[in-house]
Amino acid sequence: MNLVDKRGLAIGLGLSVLACVALPAVLSPYWIYLAISAVVSAVIMQSYGVIVGRVGVMSLCQMSFAAIGAWVVLRLNVADAPGGFFVWLVLGGLAAVPVGVAIGLPALRIRGVNLAVVTFGFAVSADIVWNANPFPGAKELKMLDRPEPFVTDESYFVFTVIVFTVLAVALGMIGKSRLGLSWYELRHSERSAASHGVSVARSKLAAFAISAFVAGIGGGLLAGQLSLVVPSNFAMGQSLALFAVAIMIGPHHPEGAVMGGIFGAIMPTIMEKVSLPQDFGGVLFGVGALLALRSGLSQTDLTRMRKRERGARKLLKAGEDAKEAKEAEGGATAAPTAPVAPAPVRRPAADRGPCLAVQGLTVRFGEVVALDAVDLTVPEGAVVGLIGPNGAGKSTFISAVTGFVAGYGGTVELAGKRLDKLGPSVRAKRGLRRTFQTTAIAPELTQYEYLAIGAGRRLSRGEADELLEFFGCPPGEVPVSIVDAGTRRLLDVAAAIAARPKVALLDEPAAGQSAAESLRLGDRLTRAPEAFGVSILLVEHDMELVQATCEEVTVLDFGHVIASGPTADVLADAAVRAAYLGAADVPAT
Repeated sequence: MNLVDKRGLAIGLGLSVLACVALPAVLSPYWIYLAISAVVSAVIMQSYGVIVGRVGVMSLCQMSFAAIGAWVVLRLNVADAPGGFFVWLVLGGLAAVPVGVAIGLPALRIRGVNLAVVTFGFAVSADIVWNANPFPGAKELKMLDRPEPFVTDESYFVFTVIVFTVLAVALGMIGKSRLGLSWYELRHSERSAASHGVSVARSKLAAFAISAFVAGIGGGLLAGQLSLVVPSNFAMGQSLALFAVAIMIGPHHPEGAVMGGIFGAIMPTIMEKVSLPQDFGGVLFGVGALLALRSGLSQTDLTRMRKRERGARKLLKAGEDAKEAKEAEGGATAAPTAPVAPAPVRRPAADRGPCLAVQGLTVRFGEVVALDAVDLTVPEGAVVGLIGPNGAGKSTFISAVTGFVAGYGGTVELAGKRLDKLGPSVRAKRGLRRTFQTTAIAPELTQYEYLAIGAGRRLSRGEADELLEFFGCPPGEVPVSIVDAGTRRLLDVAAAIAARPKVALLDEPAAGQSAAESLRLGDRLTRAPEAFGVSILLVEHDMELVQATCEEVTVLDFGHVIASGPTADVLADAAVRAAYLGAADVPAT
């Protein structure tokens, strides 16, 4: 947990204690009631924070999950079930979990507006059911009694704050786990998440389950506040309104959830008290929503990112100042920049066993043959190149080998074990990692957090620092939002290597790098097998990088292998030069 998050947690806990002590003593009964409504709304907003804020799924049925929680609490109250309100509250949240998982199943195949329609359809159906069947206790007017010592509104307010705080801390801990960090990556790129060994299905269903549980808790708290509830308390319009607030504010942070709760429960009353028209609230909301849609980030995300960026810039400035001071202290006798280290001496590739063996790989898209019976081997501890003109099938080869293209012909073996018919996340866990031509890293993450996702295991701060220094990235506390595109590509490579895979397939990692940066990358890739125990398949257009890095090269042209062997021999081949340079009589260099 970084300094900003620790400070925010401490401030949040302090404000919670202050609210529990001070507000009941100074507010009138009317405002205490509104404060309870705000905290209950903030609890429900936290469910939006999981599914909307972190995962980026358009879920429009969270109030339906809250209704399930309220129904269970009231039903157990009518039955005089053992355990009391505290147990009933937890059971209400658990009862919403299987429904949340069921609603999440369509999210495995559809997304965006189509998924929003599915979730809204459930909200409409639930609305019809609640209106046709009164909530338990409504007919016989059996009220829900609050438990001791939270009988009064003042004490029940304290209880709702305690529940909110416990949930906020628990969700914060989940958010810092690999599961929680993977949600951010899912929001930006499911393919990138799968390439890091994240099970997209499990991660999404876990998000739906947790968000449904939290919403169910919120519904139970509402039942405790009102003693009896009616269908209008959970109308589908409420889900739509809270979804819009979630987009604008960002309830995946506690302060955002509180702001959302206040906005929904208290803002109309405040505006009435200060003699502002109610329509003015709609104007404020509309401006905030437009800003959120324009930036792609909520207001709490933007605020937190700016705080992180200010701290990171101070850190970078301090590092630059220290470096300049050290150089000034050395004066004219300062040592020049260290030369590129010589490449490690390795046994010939033929003397090493194959780490990755691809045989007869064939990929068809309809009538188009993208790859035709391609054979390629990556020996243990080797850096092997895959080159060819644009459209030759290089990225298709990587996608097929890593499981992103299904239904190919041929075989893929990793360390002697077949990977065919396995999905990309399973192949990644088996030790086959890849990067993409276009990076899609969540800007909310720090470099440490992104490496933790890529590693797929507990990654010590020392190991992360070693990786970042090896690939020339800034310190790990620096957020992704302020690093340039070239550094993000290096960070992508570092994340792939962080898992210590058997083979890393790098798709044009030098794109956007200067000539000097490309040569430094080549030096790092040359030393990576010995430093991290990984073999590398490099797809690249930079021939200087290929020559400096790769022991062997395979050349594709229109999906066919036209040459394969030692790098110098292949690049001197006339057929390769004709295909790659467009002329058969180009003199060799």
